[in-house]
Amino acid sequence: MNDTSANAPQNPAGPWAIPVRRPLPGDDKPKSTTSFPRKVWNLLVAIKDGLALVFLLLFFVALFGLLAGRPNAGLPVSNGALLLELDGIVTEQPAEIDPLAALSGGQQFREYRTRDIVHALETAAEDKRVTSVVLDLDRFLGGGQVSLADIGDAIDKVRAKKKPVLAFATAYTTDSYQLAAHASEIWVDEIGGVAIAGPGGSRLYYKDLLDRLGVTTHIYRVGTFKSAVEPFLRSDQSPEAKEADLAYAGVLWEQWLGDVKKARPKAKVDAFVASPADAVRAAGNDLSKASADAGLVDKLGSRMAFSRRVAEISGTMNDERPWEFNAIPLDNWVAANPPKTPGSAIAVVPVIGEIVDGDAPNGLAGGETIAQHILDAAAADGVKAIVLRVDSPGGSVMASEQIRQALLAAKAKKLPIVVSMANVAASGGYWIATPADRIFAEPDTITGSIGVFGILPSFDRTLAKIGVNADGIKTTPLSGQPDLFGGINDEFNALAQASVEDVYARFTGLVAKSRKQPLDKVLPIAEGRVWAGGTARQIGLVDQFGGLRDAMAAAAKIAKIEGDYHAKYFEDEPSEFSKMLASLTGAEQQESAALPRGWFGIAALNRQMAERRLVQDLAMLANAGSIQAACLDCRAYLPAAPRPSAVPDGLFAQLALLLK
Repeated sequence: MNDTSANAPQNPAGPWAIPVRRPLPGDDKPKSTTSFPRKVWNLLVAIKDGLALVFLLLFFVALFGLLAGRPNAGLPVSNGALLLELDGIVTEQPAEIDPLAALSGGQQFREYRTRDIVHALETAAEDKRVTSVVLDLDRFLGGGQVSLADIGDAIDKVRAKKKPVLAFATAYTTDSYQLAAHASEIWVDEIGGVAIAGPGGSRLYYKDLLDRLGVTTHIYRVGTFKSAVEPFLRSDQSPEAKEADLAYAGVLWEQWLGDVKKARPKAKVDAFVASPADAVRAAGNDLSKASADAGLVDKLGSRMAFSRRVAEISGTMNDERPWEFNAIPLDNWVAANPPKTPGSAIAVVPVIGEIVDGDAPNGLAGGETIAQHILDAAAADGVKAIVLRVDSPGGSVMASEQIRQALLAAKAKKLPIVVSMANVAASGGYWIATPADRIFAEPDTITGSIGVFGILPSFDRTLAKIGVNADGIKTTPLSGQPDLFGGINDEFNALAQASVEDVYARFTGLVAKSRKQPLDKVLPIAEGRVWAGGTARQIGLVDQFGGLRDAMAAAAKIAKIEGDYHAKYFEDEPSEFSKMLASLTGAEQQESAALPRGWFGIAALNRQMAERRLVQDLAMLANAGSIQAACLDCRAYLPAAPRPSAVPDGLFAQLALLLK
C-alpha cells in the first residue's frame, strides 16, 4: 500500500487538532455581529448625546446673553452727557418681566425705578465726568406725580452746579412736561409741541349693558363715596363721587402748576392751558410755534439738531459725525455709582401695586411676600427701624391684614415703624399704614379711601333669556349659595353685607386707634372718600409732609440712631431668568422702538390704555372674589403699565371661582 502521508498538508497544531478552513473569496469583507436591538440602543444614545450638546450650547448662549445684558459699570466715554432716555414708565418698583410674554413677543414696556434716576442725577451733579444731562422724553409714558416731582428736584440739583440740562421730545404731555420744565433748555420737534391735559377724564359705566344682558351684580359695600363699584350700579357718576374726585384732582392740579411755574416762572402756562386752541390759531395753526410763543419751550428743531447742540457742550467721539454726542447711558451710570451704605441700617420695605393674596412678583404687593420681607427685616442683624414705602391703591383685605400683622410683630421687637407714602396709598394702602409711629406723605399723594366692598355677579336672568333655568333642593337657607346660575338669595346677601360692614367697622376702628382720634371724628372722613395729601394732613390722616428721606430721618430719630445710617431694601430682585429672556429676546428694546411719537401716536396709545382699563373692569367683575379695600379710581394716577395678575384668596374668592 502506498503511503501518501508525506504529501498531505501538515496541521501545525498536531494530528488531533481541528483542521483550519482555507479562506474563500469574499471572506476579507467585515461582517456585523451587532443585533437590531443594539443598533436601536446606539441610535438612542447618539440622540441623547446630541441633545446634551445642543442644551449645553444653549446654556452658554444664554449665559453670554445674561452677562452681556447686565448693566456695565464701565463708562463708554471718559466724560460726556448723562443720557436719560426714558422710553417707558417711571415707577417705584419695576414689575417682574413675564417670561412667556418675552418669548411670545408680548408687550413689555420698560420701567425705570424712581430712586435709580434720582440717585443718578444727584451723583452726576457732583461728578466732573458728567458735563451735561440729556432728558430724552420722546417715548416717555409717564409716572406718578410724586415720583416725577422727586426727579424734578434732582434735576434742579444738577442745574445748581451750573451743568446744562437739555430736554427733547416730539410732543410733550402733562407728565413729560413736568420733567422737561426743570431743564435749562427745552427742545421740541417742529412738527410737535406741548399739550397739557391735566388730571381728569371719563370712565365707563356698565349698568345698562348688564341689564340688557340680564346680569345681576350683587354689590356689598360700605361708604357713601366708595365709587369703585359704581360702574356696575349706575349709568353715570354719582354726585358724591364727582365731588370727591374734583376735590383731590383740583389739589393735584394746583401742585402740578406750582411745580411747573416755579421751574419756568416766565412761561405763560395759565393762558396756554386755558385756551390751547386760541394759542395755536394765533400761531398759524403751528402747535410748536404756539408752545414757543408761550415760553413753554426754548428751541424748535429736529432730533439731529438737538444732538448737535448737546455735542457742542459735551463733545463727540468722531468729528465726522457731529450729531453723535458723548453719551453716558443711565444703566451704566447707575451700575458704576452704587449707593453708599454708611452707619446703621434702616430697612425699607416697598409695597408697590395692587395688594393681593399670597405670594406675588414685583409689580404686585402679595400679602405673603410683603409680610415675609417685614419679618426678615425685623429678624435681620443691625436693622434699627423699618420704613414702609407705599405706592398702592389697596386691594385684598386679607392680604392687607397679613401685612399689618407682620408690622405689629416688628413693633413687638421694639422696632420703630414709619410709613412713607408715594403717589398713592389708599384703601388697603392706608390699612397697612395704621401700625405706623409716623406717616409721611406729599401734598399730591392720594390717600384715604377708607371703605370696603365685595362684588359677585349672578346669571339667572341671562340664562332665562336663552331658555335655561336652574332648580334643585335645599336643606338650609344657604344650601347651594351663592347660586350664580339660579340666583343669589336674600339670606346670602344679608350675610355678605354683614361681613363687609364688620370689616368696615374694623377698618375705621384701626384708623381711630392709630390716629388717636375718637371714632365719631373718623367716620365723617371715611366713607370711602379719597383725599389729597395736603387735605389728609389737615384732617389727621397724615402726620407731616416729606419723602422717603424724611421718613428715614424720622425713623432714625425714633430709633435714637447716632451718626450715619443707610437704607437697606427688602424686596425681590427680578429673576436672572426673566432678565436673561428680556436680553435675549430684546423684548424691551422692541417695545421701546414701537412706542408712539407725536400727538396722533400718543392719542393711539391713550386708546390702548382705555382698552386696558375696560379689561381691568371686566376682570374685576369676574375675579374680585375677596372683600376688597381698594381705590380703583386711584389707578388713573399710577403709571398705566401692564401688570402681573393674581387670583385672590378667601371666602369671596372661592365663591367667585365657582363661576369658573
